[in-house]
Amino acid sequence: MIRYALRCANGHDFDSWFRSSDGYDAMRAAGQVSCGTCGSTQVQKALMAPAVSEPRPITTPKSPAETALDKLRQHVEKTSDYVGSNFVAEARAMHQGSRPERAIHGEARIEEARKLIEDGVPIAPLPFLPRQKAN
Repeated sequence: MIRYALRCANGHDFDSWFRSSDGYDAMRAAGQVSCGTCGSTQVQKALMAPAVSEPRPITTPKSPAETALDKLRQHVEKTSDYVGSNFVAEARAMHQGSRPERAIHGEARIEEARKLIEDGVPIAPLPFLPRQKAN
C-alpha cells in the first residue's frame, strides 16, 4: 500500500491510499480518483514529505566467533583477578613463589611478555582488551 497527498484542479488537498503506484495511475486514468470536497476527477499528486520513522540502532547478529570470545571474556573475568599494568610484576612474583598463585589477567608490553616466556613464566595472550582498558 502507498499513500499519496493529492490536489484537485480546484486546489483542494486530500490524501488517499492505493495498492501501488501503477494502481494509482490506472484509477486516475479511469476517472476513479476524485476530490472528496468538490468531486473533481482532475487530480494530481501533491508535493509530500517522505514518512520518516524513528531511527533504530543497527544491530547485526554476532558470529559464532564473537559469541565464543564473549564467553571466554566472561569466564576470564569471573575466574581471575584483573591486575592491570602490574601484570608482569604479579606474574613474576607468583612464579618465584613470593606471592601465592592465583589466576590473573592484565596488560604487558610485548617485550615484557616475551621476557616472561623466556624466563619460564606460564602466560598466554588474550584475544580481547580487558573491559577496564576498553573504556
